Amino acid sequence: MPKTTFTRQEIQSFAQLSPFELKDKFIELAQAAQADKPGQKEKSQVQMLNAGRGNPNWVATGPREAFYALGYFALSESRRVWTADNLGGMPELRGSAERFDTFVRRHPDLPGIELLQSCVEYAVERFGFDRDAFVHELTDSTIGDNYPVPDRMLTHTEQIVRGYVHDEMFDKRPPAGNLSLFATEGGTAAMCYIFDSLMKNGILRKGDKIALMVPVFTPYIEIPELDTYEFDVVTVNASLFAETGVREWRYPTEEVAKLADPSVKLVCVVNPSNPPSLAMSERVAHQIKDIVAGPNPNLLIVTDDVYGTFVEGFRSLAAEIPRNTLLVYSYSKHYGCTGHRLGVIGLHDDNVVDGMIAGLPQAEKERLNRRYGSLSLEPEKIRFIDRLVADSRQVALNHTAGLSLPQQVMMALFSLFDMLEEGQAYKHKIRDIVKQRLDLLLEGAQMKIAEDPQRAGYYIELDLLAEAERVHGKDFADFLEKNYEPVDPLFRLAEQTSVVLLNGGGFDGPEWSVRVSLANLDDLDYLKIGHHLRAIFNDYAEEWKVARASA
Repeated sequence: MPKTTFTRQEIQSFAQLSPFELKDKFIELAQAAQADKPGQKEKSQVQMLNAGRGNPNWVATGPREAFYALGYFALSESRRVWTADNLGGMPELRGSAERFDTFVRRHPDLPGIELLQSCVEYAVERFGFDRDAFVHELTDSTIGDNYPVPDRMLTHTEQIVRGYVHDEMFDKRPPAGNLSLFATEGGTAAMCYIFDSLMKNGILRKGDKIALMVPVFTPYIEIPELDTYEFDVVTVNASLFAETGVREWRYPTEEVAKLADPSVKLVCVVNPSNPPSLAMSERVAHQIKDIVAGPNPNLLIVTDDVYGTFVEGFRSLAAEIPRNTLLVYSYSKHYGCTGHRLGVIGLHDDNVVDGMIAGLPQAEKERLNRRYGSLSLEPEKIRFIDRLVADSRQVALNHTAGLSLPQQVMMALFSLFDMLEEGQAYKHKIRDIVKQRLDLLLEGAQMKIAEDPQRAGYYIELDLLAEAERVHGKDFADFLEKNYEPVDPLFRLAEQTSVVLLNGGGFDGPEWSVRVSLANLDDLDYLKIGHHLRAIFNDYAEEWKVARASA
C-alpha cells in the first residue's frame, strides 16, 4: 500500500487536536476513499468502518417496552381525571395501584406490560414501597406534568438506583451508611457539575494540584487545562508490561504513590479504564485506601464507573473508600441509551467534602452563606450533594432543578430490569458480544494482549510501537519513531482502508497506541479492522527492511 498523502508537518499539526476532533478528519478521509475516482468504472465497494466512538450498536428493548406500556397506563390515569379533546388531568395518587392492577389484567397483550408488572412488584417487595405512592410516582413522572420533586432525585427512583449501584457497582457489598444520589443529564453533566461545585465551594482552587490515572477519557485531560481551573496535573501512569511488547495497562506501586503527596487535592479515575478497559486491581485499590488512611486523608477521588457492568464482580472505589469518593455512573453504554442522557452522582452521607466545607475559614463560610442563603435560613447546613443540585441551576433556579421526570422513570426501569433474571441474562449477553469482537479483532491483527480477568473489553488500546518491538525488535521500533509521526498509522488506515480509529496519545496513553471501540460495529467488521491494521503494520515493516538494506 502507498504511504499517506499528508506530509509529516501536516500530520503533526492535526495531532494537536483532541482525538474526538481528529476523528472527524479521519472520517473525512475515509469517506473520500469511498467516493468515485476519475476514470473509475465502478463505485468503490470499500465500507467505512468507524470504530472511533463508544456509542454501542445494541439497545435494551425490554425496559423500553415496559416504559411505553407505562405511558399508556399513565395516559389512562390522566384521562380518568379530566377527559376532553386532547386534554387530560393530573394523575391521582389514591387508588393508583389498584387501577394499575386492573389495567394489567385488561391489557395482557400490550407489549411490555408483563415486564412492567414484574418491575413494580419487585420494587415493592425489595424496597418496601407503598404501592399507591410508587405507582403514582411512575405515572405522574411519565406524564411529566410537574417539576422534579425532590429536585435532586425522585424519592422512589433514588432508592431503586441506589439498589442498582449496590448490586452492580458495589458487588452487592455496600459499605455502611447511606449513599445519596443526584440524577444528571448523563455522565458528562455529572463531570461538569462536580468540577464546578468543588470550585464554587472552595474545595478546589485555580492552580491546585490534581492527579489523573492515565490513560483516561480525554475530557478529564482537557477540563483541568481550561482557564477556569488551570490545575497542576500529576499523571499516574499505567506503565507495567506483562512481557516485552505486551502492555499490562496496570499501575506500578511507585506511580500510585504519587497520590500520597498531601498537595494532591483530587484524583480522577475511569474504572474500568478508557481506553485500556480494565477494572482497577485490588492491589491498587488497597494502596489508595492506605494513602487515604495515612498521608493524604483529604484526597478526593472522582471515579467514573460507566463500564463497571462489563466486569464480573466489579467493585467501585466508592465502596472501598466511601468517605473520599464521588461516584459517577451513566446508563448509556450498558443499555445503549446515550440519547437518553441518564447519569447519576453518588456521595456517601459521611464524606470528607462536607467536613472540608465545615472547616473553611470564616470569610469563606460567609461567602458561601451568601451564595446559598436564598435556599435555607441555615445555608451552612446544606450538604455538598445538594449544593451540586443548586449549582447546576446557578442557585437561583434551584426550584426548577433536576433531571426530567420521564428520564428518571426510564432510569428506574433500567435499574429494576437489571435486578430481574431477564436483566442478568441481558448483561451476560452484551459482555459476550464485546468479548467476541475483541477475539475477532486480535485474530485479524495477529497482535498479543495480556490475559486479564478484569478486562471489560468495551475498548481495546493497542500499542503499535510495543508490538513493533515484540515482532521485529527494537531496531524496527526505533525506525518508526524516527521516520513517522505516531498518528501516521491512523491516517493510512483512513485513507487506504476507510477504517477510523482514535489515537491513544490523546488519552494520555502511549503516543503510538490506538483505541478501538468494540461496541459500535458488527462482529465481523472487527475481523476486517484487524486485517487492515496488520496490513498497515506490515507495510511499515517492509519500508524498514528496504531502508535497512539500502543503508
